[in-house]
Amino acid sequence: MPREQSDTKAEIRSAALELFARQGFEKTSLREISERLGVTKAALYYHYPSKNDLLTALVAPLCEDMDALFARWGGGPVRPRQILGAYFDVCVRHGDLLPAVFADLGALGRIGLADAVLEWRDRLAVLLVGRDAPLPARMGAVMAVGGLREAAASFGAEAAVTHREHAVRVALAALAAGDSGMD
Repeated sequence: MPREQSDTKAEIRSAALELFARQGFEKTSLREISERLGVTKAALYYHYPSKNDLLTALVAPLCEDMDALFARWGGGPVRPRQILGAYFDVCVRHGDLLPAVFADLGALGRIGLADAVLEWRDRLAVLLVGRDAPLPARMGAVMAVGGLREAAASFGAEAAVTHREHAVRVALAALAAGDSGMD
């Protein structure tokens, strides 16, 4: 029985993500992905004409989730706990993807996502401390956001979800330390 096209695309994305996470984007070839799946390179090219197209498909759900986060929380005053929690949830949902793609910012640059990632960080910092915050406060915001992303990606989804409140509290502490300019 032939595979459904949507199943094949999902299988390709899954295999690619696994290989990208283990070997890196640059060191993974479309041939390796096709061999992992037992399909021809031509079949793979039918679904994703290039490795960059495949990477774009992998990161599209993350982009959609970040757009939704900013649509929900980006329009007005928010409590830092809310935005940090919402961001952590996005990072947990994409915990398998984050280490694979953030390890190769050059690849993200080629598909136009590196700038978006930096923009997300900056927009989150503005939501957390304001546009004109002093440098220590902005540093605290960057530490809070980066720390949450790393925690969500480093410990697995189940552990991350179990310890969500702790992760948010630690991020809030980084935010507070930056805000107070503590040494």
